Amino acid sequence: MSALLEVSNLKVAYGKILAVKGISLTVAKGEIVTLIGSNGAGKSTTLRTISGLLHPKAGEITFKGEKISGREGHEIVAKGICQSPEGRRIFPRMTVAENLDLGAFLRNDKAAIAEDQENVLVLFPRLRERLYQRAGTLSGGEQQMLAVGRAMMGRPELLLLDEPSMGLAPVLVELIFDTISKIREMGTTILLVEQNALAALDVADRAYVLESGLITMSGDAKELLRNDEVAKAYLGG
Repeated sequence: MSALLEVSNLKVAYGKILAVKGISLTVAKGEIVTLIGSNGAGKSTTLRTISGLLHPKAGEITFKGEKISGREGHEIVAKGICQSPEGRRIFPRMTVAENLDLGAFLRNDKAAIAEDQENVLVLFPRLRERLYQRAGTLSGGEQQMLAVGRAMMGRPELLLLDEPSMGLAPVLVELIFDTISKIREMGTTILLVEQNALAALDVADRAYVLESGLITMSGDAKELLRNDEVAKAYLGG
Protein backbone atom coordinates (compact mmCIF):
# COMPACT_ATOMS: atom_id res chain seq x y z
CA MET A 1 0.00 0.00 0.00
CA SER A 2 1.54 3.35 -1.04
CA ALA A 3 1.87 6.07 1.59
CA LEU A 4 -0.51 9.03 1.57
CA LEU A 5 1.81 10.79 4.02
CA GLU A 6 5.50 10.07 4.41
CA VAL A 7 7.76 11.68 7.01
CA SER A 8 11.48 11.00 6.53
CA ASN A 9 14.21 11.77 9.08
CA LEU A 10 12.29 14.77 10.43
CA LYS A 11 14.12 17.09 12.81
CA VAL A 12 12.41 20.07 14.44
CA ALA A 13 14.02 22.56 16.82
CA TYR A 14 12.85 25.30 19.15
CA GLY A 15 15.88 27.60 19.08
CA LYS A 16 18.84 25.36 19.94
CA ILE A 17 16.69 22.64 21.48
CA LEU A 18 15.98 19.71 19.18
CA ALA A 19 12.44 18.54 19.98
CA VAL A 20 12.12 15.98 17.18
CA LYS A 21 15.38 14.17 16.49
CA GLY A 22 15.04 12.44 13.14
CA ILE A 23 11.80 10.47 12.98
CA SER A 24 10.29 8.63 10.02
CA LEU A 25 6.70 7.44 9.68
CA THR A 26 4.08 6.68 7.06
CA VAL A 27 0.30 6.88 6.87
CA ALA A 28 -1.52 4.96 4.13
CA LYS A 29 -4.84 6.06 2.67
CA GLY A 30 -7.75 4.89 4.82
CA GLU A 31 -5.68 4.21 7.94
CA ILE A 32 -5.87 5.49 11.48
CA VAL A 33 -2.29 5.85 12.70
CA THR A 34 -1.51 7.03 16.20
CA LEU A 35 1.52 8.62 17.85
CA ILE A 36 1.66 7.85 21.56
CA GLY A 37 4.13 8.99 24.18
CA SER A 38 4.49 11.03 27.31
CA ASN A 39 4.31 14.83 27.61
CA GLY A 40 7.21 16.52 25.83
CA ALA A 41 7.96 13.53 23.59
CA GLY A 42 7.52 15.60 20.42
CA LYS A 43 4.09 14.37 19.34
CA SER A 44 2.38 17.76 18.95
CA THR A 45 5.54 19.25 17.43
CA THR A 46 5.40 16.56 14.74
CA LEU A 47 1.77 17.36 13.89
CA ARG A 48 2.41 21.11 13.88
CA THR A 49 5.28 20.58 11.44
CA ILE A 50 3.19 18.41 9.12
CA SER A 51 0.47 21.09 9.11
CA GLY A 52 2.95 23.89 8.31
CA LEU A 53 2.78 25.73 11.62
CA LEU A 54 6.43 24.87 12.25
CA HIS A 55 9.20 24.44 9.71
CA PRO A 56 11.62 21.51 10.01
CA LYS A 57 15.32 21.87 10.67
CA ALA A 58 15.95 18.80 8.49
CA GLY A 59 14.14 15.94 6.82
CA GLU A 60 11.26 15.77 4.40
CA ILE A 61 7.47 15.46 4.49
CA THR A 62 5.63 14.28 1.39
CA PHE A 63 1.87 14.11 0.83
CA LYS A 64 0.53 12.16 -2.15
CA GLY A 65 4.09 12.04 -3.44
CA GLU A 66 4.61 15.82 -3.31
CA LYS A 67 7.09 17.48 -0.94
CA ILE A 68 5.21 19.76 1.49
CA SER A 69 7.80 20.34 4.22
CA GLY A 70 8.46 24.06 4.65
CA ARG A 71 5.13 25.10 3.08
CA GLU A 72 2.90 27.56 4.95
CA GLY A 73 -0.14 26.39 6.88
CA HIS A 74 -2.77 27.64 4.44
CA GLU A 75 -0.97 25.89 1.58
CA ILE A 76 -1.03 22.61 3.52
CA VAL A 77 -4.78 22.99 4.14
CA ALA A 78 -5.30 23.59 0.42
CA LYS A 79 -3.42 20.34 -0.31
CA GLY A 80 -5.92 18.38 1.81
CA ILE A 81 -4.50 18.24 5.36
CA CYS A 82 -6.48 19.80 8.23
CA GLN A 83 -5.69 19.79 11.94
CA SER A 84 -7.80 19.81 15.09
CA PRO A 85 -5.25 21.37 17.45
CA GLU A 86 -4.34 20.59 21.02
CA GLY A 87 -6.39 22.77 23.36
CA ARG A 88 -9.20 23.08 20.75
CA ARG A 89 -8.39 26.73 19.80
CA ILE A 90 -11.97 27.54 18.91
CA PHE A 91 -13.03 31.21 18.56
CA PRO A 92 -15.02 31.78 21.78
CA ARG A 93 -16.87 34.98 20.77
CA MET A 94 -18.07 33.53 17.49
CA THR A 95 -21.02 31.16 17.17
CA VAL A 96 -20.69 27.46 16.50
CA ALA A 97 -21.89 28.08 12.93
CA GLU A 98 -19.28 30.81 12.40
CA ASN A 99 -16.51 28.56 13.72
CA LEU A 100 -17.58 25.82 11.29
CA ASP A 101 -17.65 28.34 8.43
CA LEU A 102 -14.03 29.26 9.23
CA GLY A 103 -13.05 25.64 8.67
CA ALA A 104 -14.10 26.06 5.05
CA PHE A 105 -12.35 29.41 4.53
CA LEU A 106 -10.38 28.23 1.49
CA ARG A 107 -13.44 26.76 -0.25
CA ASN A 108 -16.06 28.38 -2.48
CA ASP A 109 -18.19 25.31 -3.32
CA LYS A 110 -21.25 26.47 -1.37
CA ALA A 111 -23.42 23.41 -1.94
CA ALA A 112 -20.64 21.05 -0.83
CA ILE A 113 -19.88 23.25 2.19
CA ALA A 114 -23.53 23.03 3.27
CA GLU A 115 -23.40 19.26 2.77
CA ASP A 116 -20.25 18.98 4.88
CA GLN A 117 -21.77 21.09 7.65
CA GLU A 118 -24.75 18.75 7.72
CA ASN A 119 -22.36 15.76 7.95
CA VAL A 120 -20.62 17.41 10.92
CA LEU A 121 -23.96 18.03 12.64
CA VAL A 122 -24.96 14.41 12.10
CA LEU A 123 -21.64 13.32 13.66
CA PHE A 124 -22.09 15.76 16.56
CA PRO A 125 -25.83 16.32 17.23
CA ARG A 126 -25.02 18.55 20.21
CA LEU A 127 -23.51 21.11 17.85
CA ARG A 128 -26.80 21.30 15.94
CA GLU A 129 -28.56 22.19 19.20
CA ARG A 130 -26.01 24.96 19.82
CA LEU A 131 -25.43 26.18 16.27
CA TYR A 132 -26.07 29.87 17.02
CA GLN A 133 -24.62 29.85 20.52
CA ARG A 134 -21.26 31.49 21.24
CA ALA A 135 -18.56 28.81 21.17
CA GLY A 136 -17.05 30.06 24.43
CA THR A 137 -20.21 29.04 26.31
CA LEU A 138 -19.92 25.38 25.25
CA SER A 139 -18.70 22.66 27.61
CA GLY A 140 -15.19 21.28 27.13
CA GLY A 141 -16.54 18.23 25.34
CA GLU A 142 -18.69 20.33 23.01
CA GLN A 143 -15.70 22.57 22.24
CA GLN A 144 -13.70 19.48 21.30
CA MET A 145 -16.51 18.36 19.00
CA LEU A 146 -16.45 21.82 17.43
CA ALA A 147 -12.67 21.72 16.92
CA VAL A 148 -12.92 18.37 15.13
CA GLY A 149 -15.97 19.51 13.16
CA ARG A 150 -14.22 22.72 12.08
CA ALA A 151 -11.26 20.67 10.77
CA MET A 152 -13.69 18.40 8.89
CA MET A 153 -15.14 21.47 7.14
CA GLY A 154 -11.92 21.72 5.17
CA ARG A 155 -12.88 18.35 3.60
CA PRO A 156 -9.45 16.88 4.42
CA GLU A 157 -7.99 13.76 2.89
CA LEU A 158 -5.81 13.58 6.01
CA LEU A 159 -7.14 14.72 9.39
CA LEU A 160 -4.60 15.48 12.12
CA LEU A 161 -6.06 15.11 15.62
CA ASP A 162 -3.98 16.47 18.49
CA GLU A 163 -5.03 15.21 21.94
CA PRO A 164 -8.78 15.05 21.22
CA SER A 165 -9.58 13.46 24.61
CA MET A 166 -7.61 15.89 26.75
CA GLY A 167 -9.54 17.00 29.83
CA LEU A 168 -12.73 15.14 28.93
CA ALA A 169 -14.88 12.95 31.16
CA PRO A 170 -14.66 9.20 30.36
CA VAL A 171 -18.11 9.10 28.73
CA LEU A 172 -17.07 11.91 26.34
CA VAL A 173 -13.73 10.24 25.62
CA GLU A 174 -15.67 7.19 24.45
CA LEU A 175 -17.89 9.39 22.27
CA ILE A 176 -14.91 11.14 20.67
CA PHE A 177 -13.18 7.85 19.83
CA ASP A 178 -16.41 6.35 18.44
CA THR A 179 -16.62 9.44 16.22
CA ILE A 180 -13.00 9.03 15.08
CA SER A 181 -13.93 5.56 13.80
CA LYS A 182 -16.98 7.00 12.00
CA ILE A 183 -14.85 9.71 10.35
CA ARG A 184 -12.55 7.01 8.97
CA GLU A 185 -15.59 5.10 7.70
CA MET A 186 -16.57 8.27 5.82
CA GLY A 187 -13.28 8.00 3.90
CA THR A 188 -10.95 10.30 5.84
CA THR A 189 -7.45 9.14 6.78
CA ILE A 190 -6.41 10.06 10.33
CA LEU A 191 -3.12 10.71 12.13
CA LEU A 192 -3.88 10.83 15.84
CA VAL A 193 -1.72 12.18 18.67
CA GLU A 194 -3.04 11.04 22.03
CA GLN A 195 -1.88 10.63 25.63
CA ASN A 196 -4.70 8.18 26.31
CA ALA A 197 -2.68 5.32 24.85
CA LEU A 198 -5.29 2.65 25.58
CA ALA A 199 -8.04 4.46 23.65
CA ALA A 200 -5.66 5.43 20.84
CA LEU A 201 -4.29 1.92 20.32
CA ASP A 202 -7.79 0.48 20.47
CA VAL A 203 -9.04 2.66 17.60
CA ALA A 204 -5.86 2.74 15.46
CA ASP A 205 -4.53 0.37 12.80
CA ARG A 206 -0.86 1.15 13.42
CA ALA A 207 1.07 3.05 16.05
CA TYR A 208 4.39 4.74 16.71
CA VAL A 209 5.79 5.24 20.22
CA LEU A 210 7.63 8.53 20.57
CA GLU A 211 10.07 9.14 23.43
CA SER A 212 12.23 12.27 23.78
CA GLY A 213 11.91 13.11 20.10
CA LEU A 214 12.70 9.62 18.81
CA ILE A 215 10.51 6.72 17.67
CA THR A 216 11.36 3.80 19.95
CA MET A 217 8.74 1.32 18.77
CA SER A 218 6.20 0.90 15.98
CA GLY A 219 3.84 -1.68 14.59
CA ASP A 220 0.31 -3.02 14.57
CA ALA A 221 -1.69 -1.11 17.18
CA LYS A 222 -3.33 -4.22 18.67
CA GLU A 223 0.05 -5.94 19.01
CA LEU A 224 1.45 -2.89 20.83
CA LEU A 225 -1.57 -3.04 23.15
CA ARG A 226 -0.29 -6.46 24.24
CA ASN A 227 3.37 -5.38 24.47
CA ASP A 228 4.71 -5.51 28.04
CA GLU A 229 6.96 -2.45 27.64
CA VAL A 230 4.11 -0.34 26.23
CA ALA A 231 1.75 -1.58 28.93
CA LYS A 232 4.21 -0.70 31.69
CA ALA A 233 5.04 2.75 30.30
CA TYR A 234 1.67 3.95 28.98
CA LEU A 235 -1.18 1.64 30.02
CA GLY A 236 -0.58 1.45 33.76
CA GLY A 237 0.15 -2.27 33.50
